[in-house]
Amino acid sequence: MSKKALVVEDDGNIAELLRLYLEKDGFEVTCAADGGKGVELAASLRPDVMLLDIMLPVKDGWQVLREVRSFLSAPIVMLTAKGETEDKVAGLELGADDYVTKPFEAQELLARIHAVMRRTAGPDEPAAKRLEFDKLVINLDSYELVVDGTKVEAPPKEMELLYHLAATPNRVYTRNQLLDEVWGFDYFGDSRTVDVHIKRLREKLEGVSDQWRLKTVWGVGYKFEVGAA
Repeated sequence: MSKKALVVEDDGNIAELLRLYLEKDGFEVTCAADGGKGVELAASLRPDVMLLDIMLPVKDGWQVLREVRSFLSAPIVMLTAKGETEDKVAGLELGADDYVTKPFEAQELLARIHAVMRRTAGPDEPAAKRLEFDKLVINLDSYELVVDGTKVEAPPKEMELLYHLAATPNRVYTRNQLLDEVWGFDYFGDSRTVDVHIKRLREKLEGVSDQWRLKTVWGVGYKFEVGAA
């Protein structure tokens, strides 16, 4: 069964190019030319991956991202203009999984898409992927995060990063290790991606328990520390 891709892009030429790339790669592609329609299609189609431009009529990419993240856990790849570093960081902070810079090469585009979708395959992954700590449940089978008894929305990469750290408590990971092991060797981003996701996780987890915490190991990286009280 083919995967569904939703392209939200108001430039007809770019949208058609994306459609051709994705269909050639086996995707079933739907396009939207404005942000309002993009939100509607995301809700009705529930795509497996979404490519989202920033500069859109009706609703811009930021607003679309905020609204769609409230109901869609599928990977979202932002489309940004060359050199707009602030846009890339803002997108990651709002829940995007990756970004592609225009103009883009077909191989890079598809590599990024497959990288963020690897979680849907996982034939060699263990059957049960659930971790429990004081006031915290990380369930990667259902991609659910429960904090102090309340389900908290978290994008896929935040869940995968938290699970990866918590699966080996007190082990320190460098940013590059996390990029390789969580995002994959074919990820084209930089280490700031890890920092942004850690920041977002801390906003959800800070102060919940004195028995564990996400800790920065200065000059090295991060760890999920237990017994930190």
